[in-house]
Amino acid sequence: MELLSPTEYAKEKVKSVQDYTLLAARSVANLFKRPLYIADMIQQADLIGFGSLPIVLAACFFTGAALALNSASTLDRFGAMTVIGQLVSVGIVRELGPVLAGLVVAGRNASGMASELGSMVVTEQIDAMRALGTDPLKKLVTPRVVSTVVMLFFLTILGDLLGLIGGAFVVSTVLRLDTHQYWNSAWQTLEYSDVFTGLTKPVVFGFIIATIGCYYGLDTKGGTQGVGRATTEAVVAAMILIIAVDVFITRVLMLTLGTS
Repeated sequence: MELLSPTEYAKEKVKSVQDYTLLAARSVANLFKRPLYIADMIQQADLIGFGSLPIVLAACFFTGAALALNSASTLDRFGAMTVIGQLVSVGIVRELGPVLAGLVVAGRNASGMASELGSMVVTEQIDAMRALGTDPLKKLVTPRVVSTVVMLFFLTILGDLLGLIGGAFVVSTVLRLDTHQYWNSAWQTLEYSDVFTGLTKPVVFGFIIATIGCYYGLDTKGGTQGVGRATTEAVVAAMILIIAVDVFITRVLMLTLGTS
């Protein structure tokens, strides 16, 4: 690894942020230009959405079950076992569902995008595409961004449902509580702000996952070793950004919607 002075290192990072911002902006701007490559969007939606469905549902189900199981001992001390449905529903819908779905999709698809595009860069397929007059960003990046945003939105909805079912499973089989009361409290405690917050996050997370994966893929350098390095960096960056951005989105929506 080449050693850089602090100044060169800072310049390199600033340039990376600039390049990523331009790529993200162009990926959105390309939606208003023809052609739209609908077939590529559908193909990516199948790979990203249906490919990630089992692991997202499993992660959310067991997270909902674990949340109900761990909160039960604390709630039992205060004689508040009846509010376990409220705790699980708000925790899953507002926070855990979107973040878990985002992290799972980032781990599975950001790496896939980076490795696929990185391989195309190394084998000079991107240069050939430019020589034939095709914009690589429009052909390769925009369909992945659109598909990831749309599919992560619906994956989060299904993940929320499985999280609530996981909590209900623990309530009925382990805690031996009334399942009907669990679903009533879980449903009635949800407010507009909870649902809006929980469904805004996957849109932002999906955009981050796709643009990060495509950026590191197109920025691949150093042959096959560079592809592996770009794949790792894409997953790490996407996961860190999802967790960091989640905090800011939650706070901004709290202030906007007037919740505490």
